[in-house]
Amino acid sequence: MTENFQSGFVAIIGRPNVGKSTLVNALIGQKVAAVSPRAQTTRRRQLGILTTETYQMVFVDTPGLHRARHRLGDFLNQEAREAFADVDAILWLFDATTEPSEDDAEIAFMLPRRIPLTLGLNKIDLLTPEALNARRAAHQTLIKREARIMPLSATRGDGLADLTSLLVTFLPTRPPEFDGEQVTDLYEKEIAADLIREAALHILRDEVPHGIAIRMDEFTERANGAAYIAATIFVERESQKGIVIGEGGNMLKQIGSAARKEIEAMGGRKIFLELRVKVLKDWRNDEEWLRRFGYKIKRK
Repeated sequence: MTENFQSGFVAIIGRPNVGKSTLVNALIGQKVAAVSPRAQTTRRRQLGILTTETYQMVFVDTPGLHRARHRLGDFLNQEAREAFADVDAILWLFDATTEPSEDDAEIAFMLPRRIPLTLGLNKIDLLTPEALNARRAAHQTLIKREARIMPLSATRGDGLADLTSLLVTFLPTRPPEFDGEQVTDLYEKEIAADLIREAALHILRDEVPHGIAIRMDEFTERANGAAYIAATIFVERESQKGIVIGEGGNMLKQIGSAARKEIEAMGGRKIFLELRVKVLKDWRNDEEWLRRFGYKIKRK
């Protein structure tokens, strides 16, 4: 560790499906957060930890801020807003292919002005230079405060080195918070549950994904270094159960195969995965079940 070692936290915020988890994975250099084309893939704050010889930058990946329609949505917004506390910088990520919205204006209003702000315009690989210039101007008008705007492509890697160099300037001089080998604050079991849900989000129809929750029933280490995982996929309606299982169990097999490959890649070892599906009616509005799934909503 150098004498002037820097260490700090950067909250990554934004609306659903703008690429926050994809960006964290790209900055860390390995997969630590679940990713899918569906909104609300991220359902809790997760840390992505990048450590070099001169700094440790801890990215706080948050659920997408949105207008909640159920108690789970309240929890997701709560998680995102609490990420503002005790961070050294905020990276507000946008999908540069879309115009700023009314929701973005509400987010701009709630951001603490004392914390340095950077705007990331993601998915620039899908834009012409002229369109990117127009988006830059629109977002500068939105924030009405000093902030750097960084064009990015989390999938292609454009702008990531420049973004990292900028964010490091906001970190204070202090020792690291985490061991240099650690890349996230979640345990393998927790990440495995997220990867099962990620696989389901990739494969299932539009009417099912937001009503899915994963419960890890067993995570057993085997003597040969492999692991056995049993998990339950919960849905809200009987019709959804049939969709998740599929004809002859085909859909569930696809989900299991995709999840197993991701979990094995994460842990570098053989995984035996068993999945089952259960119906839990309207669980997203049931505070008891939300608590069981780890979503602890605070009373106002």
